[in-house]
Amino acid sequence: MLPDPAGMVVYAIPMRTRFRGITVREGALWQGEAGWVECSPFLDYDARQSAPWLRSALAAAAEPFPEPVRGSIPVNCTVPAVGPARAAEIVAASGGCRTAKVKVAEPGQSLREDCDRVAAVRDALGPDGRVRIDANAGWDVDTAVDAIGAIDAAAGGLEYVEQPCASVDDLASVRRRVSVPIAADESIRRAEDPLLVQQRQAADVAVVKVQPLGGVRATLQLAERLTLPLVVSSALETSVGLAMSVAVAAALPELPYACGINTVRLLTEDACADPLVATDGAIAVPWGRPVPDRIARITADEETRARWIARLQAIEAVLT
Repeated sequence: MLPDPAGMVVYAIPMRTRFRGITVREGALWQGEAGWVECSPFLDYDARQSAPWLRSALAAAAEPFPEPVRGSIPVNCTVPAVGPARAAEIVAASGGCRTAKVKVAEPGQSLREDCDRVAAVRDALGPDGRVRIDANAGWDVDTAVDAIGAIDAAAGGLEYVEQPCASVDDLASVRRRVSVPIAADESIRRAEDPLLVQQRQAADVAVVKVQPLGGVRATLQLAERLTLPLVVSSALETSVGLAMSVAVAAALPELPYACGINTVRLLTEDACADPLVATDGAIAVPWGRPVPDRIARITADEETRARWIARLQAIEAVLT
């Protein structure tokens, strides 16, 4: 199933700012019959958790992307858990995004810091911009209710709150107690039953990520079963992997929200000289698959390469 390791590119790219606890993003690229693909499960995922990521890459290597129904994808910028001044700089350098997703509930940081960051983003966007926050399941129910109220006030109104708590039942409890819409991410992509959020009326918005859900086709099949409005979000890939998310967003019949796929800007380098980044707040759907033409700038050292080859082989064993 896996290609010859000699043909794989293992990359290691520093982050501009620490994000999701990561300072260097790693992954593997290779060329299949249908084009270049990426497999980049986060390092804290074991082989079983990483299996959908490899399944996604193998499917993309063999299958063409679906025909798009739109030529560009409106996107948000992503603001890590940084100080207010840096948060404003990220919005200004986002390529014209009118929506910002702001990370909150970072371990070791206070609610005051979250409010100050969000307020700075609001000022940078102006009154007509949209602000959404992502807590990455960092709160319990009571903390979430209090924090959402405070941050909503600081933002002058939030578009939605992504994954305030870890469990589906807690999401449902928070949703009943706040007026801000709730979005589910981890409760969909890491769940045994990704439809449980919908069944329990625990969210107003579903965030879908292509690699963790097993690929373009698998994500579109799930989308057909979800009645919630969808936001396509990235898994912090290079443009090679991000092309799968663009393909899904381009193929969905409706796209009511800006998508979270303007994340190549979080990396100091990209695999491609012409990266998939926003211009005037949108990413253009490419005519073909991105080709990694900056391999020399992103290639990992031999120790990292050997570790990734062994990791991919262990993940493949889970699939077989």
